[in-house]
Amino acid sequence: MNKVEAKFDTNQVVISIKDLKKSFGTLDVLTGINIDIFKGENLAVLGRSGTGKSVLIKIIVGLLKPDSGVVKVLGQEVDKLDKKALQALRLKIGFSFQSSALYDSMTVRKNLEFPLTRNRRNLTKKEIDDAVEAVLDDVGLPQTIDQMPSELSGGQRKRIGIARTLILKPEIMLYDEPTSGLDPITCIEINNLIVEVQERYNTSSIIITHDLTCAKETSNRVAVMLDGKFFITGSFDEVFRSNNTDIKAFHDYNFINENEIIRE
Repeated sequence: MNKVEAKFDTNQVVISIKDLKKSFGTLDVLTGINIDIFKGENLAVLGRSGTGKSVLIKIIVGLLKPDSGVVKVLGQEVDKLDKKALQALRLKIGFSFQSSALYDSMTVRKNLEFPLTRNRRNLTKKEIDDAVEAVLDDVGLPQTIDQMPSELSGGQRKRIGIARTLILKPEIMLYDEPTSGLDPITCIEINNLIVEVQERYNTSSIIITHDLTCAKETSNRVAVMLDGKFFITGSFDEVFRSNNTDIKAFHDYNFINENEIIRE
């Protein structure tokens, strides 16, 4: 599959962030984030370690409160929601952890059943079975249904982690370093899966990554974070045509040439 080609709707904003600031003591992490993410859009967020990318994600899902600014997700101001409303909103947001975050003591089937039985208590066993089988088909791993996480490769665990998120049919996907620690061939497979998820589930996504190939292949837009703000946003080609030394250094660190990639 080639680079993402899905069209997104600029008339529908699913995440709106205005002048977002967050500090920890004397450390200013986010110093004025401004961006709108649209229905059906994949946005890749790039930046060096420690620039606040993970803090941004935690504020979006209500795990951290901003010092100032406004974050609206699906029209709701996140830090103003009570516990019940925040939980309801989180059910519409899928989060793919860097570590996959599978339960080691559960089979793949049980890992996928868990969010359904916890959040959709009225489902029959057949409905649960059908949902598990369908989402495993969607990530290309139906044969793993009765395996333990320890029996899976890193790429398979990543796919099952995404499947467990997709089983609740989220409107928004948040990917945290989806290709970290994977070999180049598996990285291509995960990139393709992210695009397939966007198209099949009509999700809007934020993809936190250091991997420029991942950003290029999965995103409609790229946002580069510098000094706690989005320094530049645009298509991958627009962003990396910049003559800014920080942008060029970030590009050159990842790419030796078009076909050779350095991965962390």
